[in-house]
Amino acid sequence: MTKADIVSRISEKLGMEKGDVQATVESFMDEVKNSLENGENVYLRGFGSFIIKRRAEKTGRNISKNTTIKIPAHNIPAFKPAKVFIESVKTNVLVD
Repeated sequence: MTKADIVSRISEKLGMEKGDVQATVESFMDEVKNSLENGENVYLRGFGSFIIKRRAEKTGRNISKNTTIKIPAHNIPAFKPAKVFIESVKTNVLVD
């Protein structure tokens, strides 16, 4: 599913203009992004959390040059689904 699909479905469900829904969805995504960039996690009850995960420093290898490199510690954005969300997917999605 793409952002356009999400906008279309919400627009149909609520009877709103697609442009208004798209602006709302993009504003939501911007707020989540800005919060994470400012070091704040975003908690959405019943859905999940957008969190900042810390990756420790590690040693990597450049196989083509046969050298080792140091990868510095860094933060990455991550999503942690809520337990209710996890259970819903477990019970409603068939295993292939």
